[in-house]
Amino acid sequence: MNTTILGGTGLRVSRIAFGTWQLGGDWGRFDEAVAITAIRRAFDLGVNLFDTAQAYGFGASERLLGGALRGELNRNREQLVIATKGGLRMTDGGLVRDASTRSLRDGVDASLRALGVEYLDLYQVHWPDPRVPAVETAVALAELVAEGKIRHVGVSNYDAAQLAEFAVTLPVGTLQPPYHLFRRDIEGEVLPYCREHNVGVLVYGPLAHGLLTATMSENTRFASDDWRATSSVFAGEGYRDNLAVVAALEKFAADRGMTVSQLAIAWTLAHPAVHVAIVGTRRADHIQDSLAAAEISLSVGDLAEIDAIMAAATPVAGPAPETV
Repeated sequence: MNTTILGGTGLRVSRIAFGTWQLGGDWGRFDEAVAITAIRRAFDLGVNLFDTAQAYGFGASERLLGGALRGELNRNREQLVIATKGGLRMTDGGLVRDASTRSLRDGVDASLRALGVEYLDLYQVHWPDPRVPAVETAVALAELVAEGKIRHVGVSNYDAAQLAEFAVTLPVGTLQPPYHLFRRDIEGEVLPYCREHNVGVLVYGPLAHGLLTATMSENTRFASDDWRATSSVFAGEGYRDNLAVVAALEKFAADRGMTVSQLAIAWTLAHPAVHVAIVGTRRADHIQDSLAAAEISLSVGDLAEIDAIMAAATPVAGPAPETV
């Protein structure tokens, strides 16, 4: 497994991280034993960075991850990089953003308990909170670093201006943004900012929430408790157009001896500002295919041909806390 230094954090991490959003309940039911086997398989194949969040089932995903890696966490904690996120709160009306001091402190303590660890390698603000000043959020996290509960601070889903505002008070160690072939908006300002300021970038959704696996069709149906069941990304004319684009990408990938999933992940890692691609799965047999993407180098010509194929695509977005 190829590794990299994650921006200014100094953490050496695998270029593929195992993500656990799919284990928190927003993607439908699953077999926990099978999911644990997938986590174990990722570790055995060299993944040392595991990403989760308090809001992924409010402890469900974190507990599952901590249990799956319990032996390693107890025996050799330093070999693992555990990243989680906070700053979302469940209310009767659904998820709300809350990056206040109290929310973050409560969230860190809850994550430590759920994961069964004494510290978090990386704690990320899940979404920017327009109601809480950046300085309050940054000061609260700096205090948690000083207390030894977290080692590095990052943010998720922030734009360049929000990154700069936060950094006035506390350097931003990492950013976790959405990035895939159908969603490239961060290329304009966010990725250049991160590269200039040595912010480690962990992109999520490199497979466009399954669209770039080439396993979907117009007849694909999702479980009612899967957020994709009500998402416009997977319905309508734009979806049909994108399925045709995926088919073209699949042929391009096959001609070069790779799967379209590997191509999609390798494409994100080809950007010079991107350090890590976060890949989530519930099945161990999907792990090896994804990890092989870290070994693939795309040429300038490959990237130009991919851009030409993507000219026919309809850009897509993912869910926000208010829409999950």
